[in-house]
Amino acid sequence: MGVFTYDYESTSPVAPVRLFKAFTIEAAKVWPKAAPNTVKSVEVEANPSSGSIVKINFVEGLPFQYMKHQIGGHDENNFSYSYSLIEGGPLGDKLEKISYENKFEAAASGGSICKSSMKFYTVGDNVITEDEIKALIKGSEGVYKPVEAYLLANPEACN
Repeated sequence: MGVFTYDYESTSPVAPVRLFKAFTIEAAKVWPKAAPNTVKSVEVEANPSSGSIVKINFVEGLPFQYMKHQIGGHDENNFSYSYSLIEGGPLGDKLEKISYENKFEAAASGGSICKSSMKFYTVGDNVITEDEIKALIKGSEGVYKPVEAYLLANPEACN
């Protein structure tokens, strides 16, 4: 097994607290509304807390039926959270899991900076290329961008 780390940063016009809530505490409610062409439902085992499993079910016609995340933890004061993709989605036979550490920070010009550190755990001697990582990031924008647009269009959401 190999471990490949990739750091990624993006900006958003949405405040950190709202993005944090939309991607953690209120994800089960927000994602299907914000991305109905992608996300069918989000099922959370108990409360969304450390160790809990979150299953994201996708609409028919997408390359993946579902993904399962295991929550590592979240810090509401620092707008940070961690989780691992442990089943389904893009893992295939090449990846054992992908671990994510995300943090939303206030941008000087307003909005947020999302800092993400990803660790790709490969199966056996497999490697993952930077182009493959960038393709996975682009795929995740199928949820991220619609959630961002939803929050902009619904200023009362995730406050």
